[in-house]
Amino acid sequence: MARNKHLGWLVEPGVLTRIEINQDSSKIIEQNFAGLHSGGPKSSIRGGQSAANLALQNLDIRRYADDRSEVLPKNRRGATVLSPYIRHNLLTLQQVWDAVEGAPAKDREKYRDELLWQEYARHLYARLGTKFFENLRFEQNRDGQGDGWNLDMSCIKMVVSELEEDGWLVNQTRMWLASHWTVRNGVGWLHGQERMYQHLLDGSRAANLLGWQWTVGSAGKPYGFARWQVEKRAPGLCFKCPLKKNCPIQNFPAEVEARSVPPIDLLKRDPNLIITSGPSTVITRDEPNEVLLTIDSMGDADPALVANPDLPVVFVFNRDALAKLQLSAKRIHFYLETLQDLSERRNLTVYLGDPYSYASQNKVAVTFAPVPSFAKFESLAQLHPFPWLREPKDGNIQSFSAWQKIQK
Repeated sequence: MARNKHLGWLVEPGVLTRIEINQDSSKIIEQNFAGLHSGGPKSSIRGGQSAANLALQNLDIRRYADDRSEVLPKNRRGATVLSPYIRHNLLTLQQVWDAVEGAPAKDREKYRDELLWQEYARHLYARLGTKFFENLRFEQNRDGQGDGWNLDMSCIKMVVSELEEDGWLVNQTRMWLASHWTVRNGVGWLHGQERMYQHLLDGSRAANLLGWQWTVGSAGKPYGFARWQVEKRAPGLCFKCPLKKNCPIQNFPAEVEARSVPPIDLLKRDPNLIITSGPSTVITRDEPNEVLLTIDSMGDADPALVANPDLPVVFVFNRDALAKLQLSAKRIHFYLETLQDLSERRNLTVYLGDPYSYASQNKVAVTFAPVPSFAKFESLAQLHPFPWLREPKDGNIQSFSAWQKIQK
């Protein structure tokens, strides 16, 4: 047995705790997840396939190109809030791509461009793995500790409160936080992205790492956060700020020429494309008895789920990962709501334990996920392809534009 520093008790490796999910998610968390989260309220964004389907049904991207960066008032925001469902493949990128076919051309093109950025992030993480936690192209403060958010500023206080209370932010305010943390205050971006990751319902390593790297300038030119952007995107907010006459971001930060870092060879070429992209067809080594869902694919359209409509379904919360990450409770609420919704249509059993050990001891069908930890799965009875929007290629992906070229 091994002691878990967060749990404070001895945990037998491979031990599973069955979770009764047909009760209020707050009660489930209290009974089963002590020491496995950092607290926080439930988000107003509900988990589940039913909620995702309703959000997609109500999707309206008219004026998206003009309003996607608006912050206040909230009713002006053009962001769609589909990202939590996309992150867990409750809605695939292809489904959302197809759903906006009839939208105005300007809005459709801009929205689809953002979907491609999501796919680009997945391709980067699938190929680079843990190297994605390193500066990609330019030297930026990566490891420094501290808190880079000045809560005396009304703009930062508002955005941090929204992050911690609801677990979702428009892209504009994500850039505000990342830029203020590292570009303005010089605190290490790796620590900042980890703090944001804890709270985001759409928190994927791929999207969060790319967003922070791009904003702080380790993947290109830094984004300079200044008062001008707040006054433009959240009019009236600065007027209420106690620092309005002594604003720390009155002007844009001074531009500093960043030193380039040694190139990561994997950005230029992928020597193991099959490993990066996963299988292109179903691989069956044995007849599966169950479908095992992962955190990266929880929707009804999960390929393993669709291919095995009569098999029972299993989901295993990764105890060790939760203990290490200390995610906000709102993220666990979202997962539980998703599983509760699925249980209305499928025979579902939920555990707390080690999903990799479970998979090795049972004949499971699983959908490939483009994340480094998927390599921990061994001896899978059946492996299904990941539903890519664009199939990964082995060429240059140093930038979004370079990636687009090899996709054509």
